[in-house]
Amino acid sequence: MPEATPDRDSLGEGTLISHLLELRQRLLYAVVAIIVCAIGCMAFANPLFELVAMPLIKNLPEGGQLISTSVAAPMFAPFKLALYSGAFLAMPVVLYQLWAFVAPGLYRHEKRFALPLVVSSILLFYAGVVFAYVVIFPLLFAVLTHAAPAGVKIMTDISEYLDFVLVMFLAIGLAFEIPVAIVLLVSTGLVRIETLRNNRGYVLLGMCVQAAVITPDVVSLAIIAAPMYALYEIGMLMALVLARGKIAEKRAEALAEAAADRPPGD
Repeated sequence: MPEATPDRDSLGEGTLISHLLELRQRLLYAVVAIIVCAIGCMAFANPLFELVAMPLIKNLPEGGQLISTSVAAPMFAPFKLALYSGAFLAMPVVLYQLWAFVAPGLYRHEKRFALPLVVSSILLFYAGVVFAYVVIFPLLFAVLTHAAPAGVKIMTDISEYLDFVLVMFLAIGLAFEIPVAIVLLVSTGLVRIETLRNNRGYVLLGMCVQAAVITPDVVSLAIIAAPMYALYEIGMLMALVLARGKIAEKRAEALAEAAADRPPGD
């Protein structure tokens, strides 16, 4: 009797199960990396919180200080920061696991495009966090702490302060992903480069409005909006270079196909 051959459904089910098992393994590696980094950060939880609080502490007027309105906040606020710091430090490992899971299903030219995009997105996010801490926070807190009416003593709760800076880190870090977002939009055909060029004024206005929401000071507004707009221009330049590279690659492929189809001796 001829051997029974597996049908298409059973093959598809086996492939799906193998993909799910690999996904579980990759997620496990990512979670372990986050836990290991978080445990390492917990040993320095208090110094980490002091470091994050430094931009505000340096700008507090005389008599101002950080306080805790909750009994557990002095322990849980540094603990929470350690967890977020662990996830922050483990992000390259997490994104690598995501890349390792997705990469086998990509074509060679897609891998050539996706890998630099993943690396640049990590570096840009880290650059945004550093920019927020080094540039934005000192300017922002210098304005906010000296804008209090007379008779108002500034005493910020540590939990509220931590939530504020974490949101700011995330917002500025994502804002630094503008070049990556532009490259993805242009490469997928959702937006044309000409459209981005023609809407420069609206983009600049939107960035100024966003910066005005973050900071009330005109100088700080310019310091925030200028790098964001520069990243917008860098993103358009990267998308233009990528588009020209694709055109050159298509022309080379067309010439190669024409040469292959040409009869010998012509």
